Amino acid sequence: MTDLYRITDTQGSPPPAITRKGIVRPVLWLLLVISAAGNIVTSNVNVFVGAAFGLATLGLGIALGVQHYRNRRR
Repeated sequence: MTDLYRITDTQGSPPPAITRKGIVRPVLWLLLVISAAGNIVTSNVNVFVGAAFGLATLGLGIALGVQHYRNRRR
């Protein structure tokens, strides 16, 4: 007989696989931190390299914002 109030699955279903949606946000955060650190380190060394890291940081921040608003719950 099935227990209607049981929370766990009795059939032993496998754990959910990592999906593309679940991996995008951590990768974006990691790249954002790396590009921000690169921007800090190279801002006084070479203007063009620092600007490239700054643009990458800006782009990754925008991508995180877009990803957040696209996947938010309503």
